[in-house]
Order: sequence, then structure tokens, then C-alpha cells
Amino acid sequence: MINPARICLIIPAYNEATVVVPLLSSLLKLGYQVVLVDDGSTDNTKAILSDHAIHYLRHRINLGQGAALQTGMQYAKGLEADYFVHFDADAQHDPKEIPKLIAPLVEDKADICLGSRFMQAQNEVPFSKRLVLKGAILINALFTGLWLSDAHNGFRAMNRKALEAICLREAGMAHATEILSEIKRNQLRYEEVAVHISYHGYAKEKGQSIWNAFNILSDLIIRKIFPL
Repeated sequence: MINPARICLIIPAYNEATVVVPLLSSLLKLGYQVVLVDDGSTDNTKAILSDHAIHYLRHRINLGQGAALQTGMQYAKGLEADYFVHFDADAQHDPKEIPKLIAPLVEDKADICLGSRFMQAQNEVPFSKRLVLKGAILINALFTGLWLSDAHNGFRAMNRKALEAICLREAGMAHATEILSEIKRNQLRYEEVAVHISYHGYAKEKGQSIWNAFNILSDLIIRKIFPL
């Protein structure tokens, strides 16, 4: 069994002070390394995390989840770890599913694993969210050529090869599609893994709106027309 200390969790956080402490406590008890990127929070996130044994990074201003993940991944390259997990700060992801998510990496069957809500018979995805996700799956396929069963849930894992290869330029939520483009560009092996995403009250309140999906699409189109 893989030593949890060889697994690094990269957690982007923006104004998550009300939920992040119990989450971190559960992750640290399991023995994982944690890199938390405070993306310019205006609440008391920094103060409440001062006594936690984590790698704490902070953006002076809010740049977006993609930028926070890139900062975390860049920092994680210098850590002694073999596997790296993107993990949301809003308690939607289940720490108990981390071993399952990284299993194909440990078995050297993949370089990156993408969590999927739709690979199991039962899930809690609200109907409106399901419609948006179906559209996102199509958009991902059109922009990247990768046909997947899910999109944009933020729960993914990679080995060091993928960590070194992937570079995110999309600062906002469009980074999720960019990751797929990076998988294809770098010819990384990938697998989808069934995961459970919890839609509790806080997560629903802070979750992405339907209108934000149009913002993501516009960002992708602009970047397609005017690449960096």
C-alpha cells in the first residue's frame, strides 16, 4: 500500500474558512501532505490555518481556481511526493476515495486520473447541474478531442510525469478543459475513475452557476482565437 506521505493534495481555496478546518484535520490525520493555495481570500482563512501542518501559499488578490492550482502544482514539484491530487476546499470530495483515484497511477496504468460522477449507478447530481455537465462534456470533446463521461468536478490525480508536463494558463474555471488539452498535447495516459461528489447545502450555495458555464465557454473561444 502506498505511503500517504508520498501523496500531495493541492487545494485551491477562496473564502472557505467555514469548512476548510475540519477538512484539513481529516486529511492530515490520514497522513497526506497538503498544499493549500489561498487565492486572495477576504475572510479569516489565513488566521485559522496558522497552526496547521500544511504548506500554505497565498495570492495577494483573487486570481481564479486555475491560477491557484498552477501555483500549487509549481510548488509541489519541489516536494518529496510521487502522486498529486487536486482536491476542492468545500468538502464536496471524499478523502476516503483518494486511494481509489490514484490506484491506476500506482499500478502504472495511467499518468492522470479524472474523477467521474457518472460512472456509478447512483449519484446526487441535481437535474439542472446534470444538464450543464452534459453540455460541458460536449464542449470538452469539441475543444480537446477527448470524450469523457464527466467534466469540471475538480477531483483528479496525477503522477510526477503529468505534474511536470501540465502547465495551466487559464486562470479561471476554463482550466478544467485546458487540463484535457494538456493531456492530449503531452500524450499522457489517462483514466476515468468513479467518484462521489457531495451536494450539501454549502456546496450548492457556493457552486458554479449555470451562467458561469457561458463565461467558461467564452474564455475558451477567445483563447482558441487568440492563443498565448
